Amino acid sequence: MKPIAIQGGRASFHDMAAHQVFRERELPLLECATFRELCKALVEERADAAVMAIENTLVGSILPNYALMEEYGLHIVGETYLHIQQNLLALPGQSLGDLHSVRSHPMALLQCSDFLEAHPHLNPIESADTADSAREIREKRLDGVAAIASARAAEIYGLAVIEREIENLKHNYTRFLVLARAPQPPTPDIDKASVSFVLAHEVGTLAGILNIFQQFSLNLTLIQSVPIPTQPHEYRFHVDLEWSRREPFDAAMREVAALSHHLRILGMYPRGVKPHDHIARQTA
Repeated sequence: MKPIAIQGGRASFHDMAAHQVFRERELPLLECATFRELCKALVEERADAAVMAIENTLVGSILPNYALMEEYGLHIVGETYLHIQQNLLALPGQSLGDLHSVRSHPMALLQCSDFLEAHPHLNPIESADTADSAREIREKRLDGVAAIASARAAEIYGLAVIEREIENLKHNYTRFLVLARAPQPPTPDIDKASVSFVLAHEVGTLAGILNIFQQFSLNLTLIQSVPIPTQPHEYRFHVDLEWSRREPFDAAMREVAALSHHLRILGMYPRGVKPHDHIARQTA
């Protein structure tokens, strides 16, 4: 089995999401520094699949990743939602007042903006990955430097947790997509699709598409417009749709194809357990 490509390293949230999907203790991983490298590894068959973040409940969609899926012709075969709990980590023996800077992925820094504003002596520094920031502090013995990362990163890299759960939003979830080079074969449990299309600049075109979804009782869970780099002021729409029966979705796509351009089904897959489902189970 070839590895699963992830962005970031061991103990990153991508690592945790990949284990949540594939549920193998010794899961072979291909660690990629960037999302583009992740996509290339999959296309070049250096990985069998990839797990890539696409949206977060606090900071929204990761727009460049939509463009990367289109550029590399990747297919979505699954999804998972991971509860993101951010922690302030540093070398043991230090307190919050001993720290002068904090390193992490830009998304993690955004997710903890309230904490950083409340502690202005911490200079935020963007890095490629949450867990790699923690690893670098341990390997280089960086006194006065903290990382924002998971509690698992603290365990693996021998760091102290200075402050726990510093994210702005406690119900902080990231949705990860499972990507492959080819579509997933049809199975009875498939009940969700990700679709993209381009619309003409005419009054009512988007409303017409939305009416089709309503007509066929498709649940629209996401709609996102993404700029088309080669066509200024043109946008590709990405939508996620859920259903209880597959036939209405197929019929709806035939009508959408007649009203749009460059319709592409990015993937059909079983829907993941959504954040509100997690919360409902915890409070039941």
